Amino acid sequence: MLTLCMIVKNEEETLEKCLNSAKELIDEIIIVDTGSTDKTKEIAFQCTDKVFDFRWCNDFSKARNYAISKASNDWVLILDADEIIKEFNKKSILEFCNKNNNTIVGRLKRINEYEDEYGVKRYIERVNRLFNKNYFNYEGIIHEQIVRKDRNLYNANNIDLIINHIGYSKEVVNKTNKIQRNIDLLKKALENNFTDPYLHYQLGKSYFMHKDYKNAYNSFKEAISFIDNFQYEYAEDLVESYGYTLINLELFKEALILYEYEKYYCNSPDFLFILGLIEMNNSKFQIAAETFLKCTEFKEGKIEGITSYLPLYNIGVIFECLGFEDEALQYYKLCEGYVPAVKAIKRI
Repeated sequence: MLTLCMIVKNEEETLEKCLNSAKELIDEIIIVDTGSTDKTKEIAFQCTDKVFDFRWCNDFSKARNYAISKASNDWVLILDADEIIKEFNKKSILEFCNKNNNTIVGRLKRINEYEDEYGVKRYIERVNRLFNKNYFNYEGIIHEQIVRKDRNLYNANNIDLIINHIGYSKEVVNKTNKIQRNIDLLKKALENNFTDPYLHYQLGKSYFMHKDYKNAYNSFKEAISFIDNFQYEYAEDLVESYGYTLINLELFKEALILYEYEKYYCNSPDFLFILGLIEMNNSKFQIAAETFLKCTEFKEGKIEGITSYLPLYNIGVIFECLGFEDEALQYYKLCEGYVPAVKAIKRI
């Protein structure tokens, strides 16, 4: 038996889609509303009678833990209203719960959709969302994390559950002002926990999304200075985001510092790709091309196209910059219709 636990506020546009996508998987729905002024609660009551109010206190973990406390089942699944279940294998998920995995957390696959000048892109990640409430709860006022109640470390295994996250599309971000809300809450959290690398990381991510690269740079640098284990779930994204920030600030020489972390992430196409960009911007074209080719040896990365058209396109750019148009065309044609590659082919 599995309970879906959610906290919501003014989610009338996506809540019904989320709940409908989950109804074949879960056995109970707990909705905790933190002060909606739209039709969110009305929509929630159409799907469950277990809708509770929680006075918002700028602490996501308290709200999460309140929702979990209302669950009748031991095993809980956590979703946000802007997350839609795309695929799942109920049998394997229930087997995961029933195999005495009380101290193991289930990691679902989340596909984050975002927009750039070329259309909708996707970023894939694994996130911890399925656990036994008797052994785990949440900590952290924002970007809360699952922790064991006995404070011990825990393992997390992948589960057969894929969700689409649509909450950071341009339209939704602009409408809810999520980024500024997150920045304010993270700054407040850092007043009491300044040496917490995760808070600095999340603050940097918020600045990065807002294209405030100068402040993102400062936050990522602080996070890296405080982190004590580069195997943490968020550590690779921290390092990669730091690299992209340095590139956006045109600090290409300084960006070479990312090689210090190659020993941790040498088997990640996403990390290798950013190294390729750094070398390319430092005019080390042969090293860059070789690094981009390494990306294509992997089956899957986090960023859509990171093992195929993105590195191939950049190799094409290198050849074109060096005046080798035939070679450039060869690589552009391998880019699966990637818009910049199509434009490059027409240009040449």
